[in-house]
Amino acid sequence: MIFVNQAGYSEKGVKRATITSSSRYELHAKDGSVVKSGEVSLSFDENCGCDAGLIDFSDITVAGTYYFTDGEGNKSCSFVIADDHYDEALTAAIKMFYYQRCGMELEEKYAGRFKRKACHVCDAFDLLNPDRKVKMHGGWHDAGDFGRYVTAAAVAVAHLLYGFELERRELTIDVNIPESGGKYPDLLAECRYELDWMLLMQEEDGGVHHKCTSLKFCDFIMPADDDLPVTVTPVSSLATADFAAVMLLAARVYKEFDEEYAGVLKAAALKSWQWLIDNPAFIFENPKNVLTGTYYDRCDADERVWAAMEVYRSEKDEKAKYVILDTMELKLNMTALGWADVGGFASLCCLMGGEEVFGTDLYNRLKIKWMDEADRLKALSESSAFGLTLRPREFTWGSNMVVLMNAMILCYAHEMSGDSSYLEAAKAQLDYIFGRNAMDVSYVTGIGEKAFRDPHNRPGIADGIDDPIPGFVSGGPNFRPCDEAANPGNMGDKPAMCRYADNKLSYSTNEITIYWNSPLVFVLGYIKKICSKHREA
Repeated sequence: MIFVNQAGYSEKGVKRATITSSSRYELHAKDGSVVKSGEVSLSFDENCGCDAGLIDFSDITVAGTYYFTDGEGNKSCSFVIADDHYDEALTAAIKMFYYQRCGMELEEKYAGRFKRKACHVCDAFDLLNPDRKVKMHGGWHDAGDFGRYVTAAAVAVAHLLYGFELERRELTIDVNIPESGGKYPDLLAECRYELDWMLLMQEEDGGVHHKCTSLKFCDFIMPADDDLPVTVTPVSSLATADFAAVMLLAARVYKEFDEEYAGVLKAAALKSWQWLIDNPAFIFENPKNVLTGTYYDRCDADERVWAAMEVYRSEKDEKAKYVILDTMELKLNMTALGWADVGGFASLCCLMGGEEVFGTDLYNRLKIKWMDEADRLKALSESSAFGLTLRPREFTWGSNMVVLMNAMILCYAHEMSGDSSYLEAAKAQLDYIFGRNAMDVSYVTGIGEKAFRDPHNRPGIADGIDDPIPGFVSGGPNFRPCDEAANPGNMGDKPAMCRYADNKLSYSTNEITIYWNSPLVFVLGYIKKICSKHREA
């Protein structure tokens, strides 16, 4: 078999596919004519559990549609060579967030056949004070369920807004949402929908509630049919720190478009920062009677250092600088870009802010950490027939998120160094996501000949439409699948890259979530930015 990026390849630059079992290949144009052939050496790849080799066809630069065959007559998925090959994927990946909106009708002119009624428009109740009603409309459903979680929301918005700071032109595109043509680019209009809900989660003293959900997951029904009461759980230091950080990031980005709104965001952030100063201890409680996603984290030091970094960039606050320097001694993971470990966002804030803001010593410390991790990831990619940055036991729940966050690290390493080898390693991660993997599956709905079709997503299951909403990223292979639909009893003998089930009930391998889509937007935007520069040069 030969595995390719089903979304396609750019006309110039590196183009690679992966072959298993057979060593011979032929590359065909759409009409069947052979444009390249050859033989490659194979070696054992532990991720796929078989011999695999690398096909480099970078010399093929003519735009068109192609496919491979191997020495045994197996045919690969078709793919295009075209400079705009990621345009559809980028638009769909951004539009995904609109389809996750809570509290409003998704009209046909924006949602097409995936239109639906408004949901969760009633007030929530405070779990600690059930008689108190809280306005809690809006925001994005976090994942395949209808919960809304501040820590997850902050991370998704951060991926998008740091991406916008870095890739503004590429991410200023129309994706057909109600706010299109307004004061904000569509991406910022979509992020505001989430930010406005996050503001509702903040208390007067600056503390921020951890999550807003029903007490248990609802059945597989449409959002408007979910009539379970919604509650807000207690304030946590995790949510408050993430809130402070992302609100200051947002204030910086939105100031150009809406100075008044930027001021609202900044004031809310500084109120939460003061709460963190006044409450230095770790604070988190997941009530036993709330059975929805926990988003539990044992340490808030990384969240606090991210908040401190954004506060210092905004205010030059010496207390924030003290927190940064003190926390740095804890040897946190300063390249992590997920919801549990957010140290990488603190690094991005510093590195993008520059040494003139943060000082040469701190800037260089974080740059070295970032580049060391990028070097580690690049070495993994270059040693893999699939170009992948994961080892078998790193196929965790949401492994595709890890792949995409690794790609983010590699992208920014390229931004700082100009070394194209980091860019090629980042592009290889997209190859994997879009089909150059042992499952021969594009892990983005609607993109590619064999895009996955059955995400664990309640509206997609209940809407009666066979096709999935396009643009959703699957969680991907899981070394330890834990749901019946993934059939872990039979998966135990499969290699790590193949422990995946395209099954709507497989929450441990095939769920969707906002913070799996957001790094895809960042990486697609960056690749498009670099390709545009090359075309203009």
